Amino acid sequence: MEIVLRPLIVVGGSVVITLLVGWLVDLLLRRADRRHHETPLWGLLRRCRIPLQLTLCTALLRGTYTHTRLELVRDHGAGIGQVLTLVLIGTSAWLMVRIAAAVVDSVYARYAASTRDPARVRRVRTQVTLIQRVVTAIVATVAVGAMLLTFPAMRTFGTSMLASAGVLGIVAGIAAQSTLGNLFAGLQIAFGDMVRIGDTVVVDGEWGTIEEITLTFLAVRTWDERRITMPVSYFTSKPFENWSRGGAQMTGSVFFHLDHSAPVAAMRDRLRDILGECAAWDGRNWSLAVTDTTPSTIQVRAVVTAKDADDIWTVRCAVREQLIGWLRDHHPYALPRIATAPATLPPGDEWPNSPHPTDEKPTGWDKSPRTGRG
Repeated sequence: MEIVLRPLIVVGGSVVITLLVGWLVDLLLRRADRRHHETPLWGLLRRCRIPLQLTLCTALLRGTYTHTRLELVRDHGAGIGQVLTLVLIGTSAWLMVRIAAAVVDSVYARYAASTRDPARVRRVRTQVTLIQRVVTAIVATVAVGAMLLTFPAMRTFGTSMLASAGVLGIVAGIAAQSTLGNLFAGLQIAFGDMVRIGDTVVVDGEWGTIEEITLTFLAVRTWDERRITMPVSYFTSKPFENWSRGGAQMTGSVFFHLDHSAPVAAMRDRLRDILGECAAWDGRNWSLAVTDTTPSTIQVRAVVTAKDADDIWTVRCAVREQLIGWLRDHHPYALPRIATAPATLPPGDEWPNSPHPTDEKPTGWDKSPRTGRG
């Protein structure tokens, strides 16, 4: 009877204690969340319930499994203890990552709720995302190292490797020069505020939005839903356009090449009406002026504003389409034309640089006007 009761008491007691502690912690977190609803930390910490229970249960089993006095435990006690130790290290690392993620998400949520500047919110979001990735990488590295050090052979190997750590560090630095460069570039982007998640950028002639920033690469989502993955070192070594730098508001221009008879004043009135009906226009500013002229056309520039890059594209397309349609329907003479006319002879019925009048005229030459049609 004791052979059956002891394993049940050890295993069952560990499971009961784990469930009881998990329920109690979750109850306390729910109460704290209700009392301090302005702080999302308590609600986010509830995500840690599963790794907490696994860590607690593994720790209890690791300390009591020898008391089961089972034949399997006596024969393979070292192996079972090693497995439980590895699981305990893994679940502890998982719990630490979950806690760190909850703290970082809580800080970001409170900052985003109290800040109205979208640029600052994107900057903090980029920083906390990379901080979370760094913490995860550090915890994972330490956990793997701790797991390896639980094996006696690995402890001996590690002790011998410490003597040549300097040489290995130099060799590893040379071999992973590109990776380390991207790593430091990622930290520089995060805390140097060069580019942030949600920024609108132009890289290598492609226009898109920063969708993800990691320690080694950066993902740009283009307007046609493509994803361009680039090393973060690109943004620290080459110039690029950041349309969201200093604020998301943008000013755009639309150019028209028209005839000299174009009704500029009427176009200005029509532009005002078009913008009044365009939901993407933010109402900050607009203008229409003649900016250049050529012997055959004039250049008219319409300037419009919008709250971000997507809306400025919409406004520009709407102004271009509707103004051209209005000119075509109501003022077709304003559209550019190619004027043609027959050529006329200069005074004296002679072309410049023609032969002397006394010279004999070439065969087939006449005075009829030339139309230029060949």
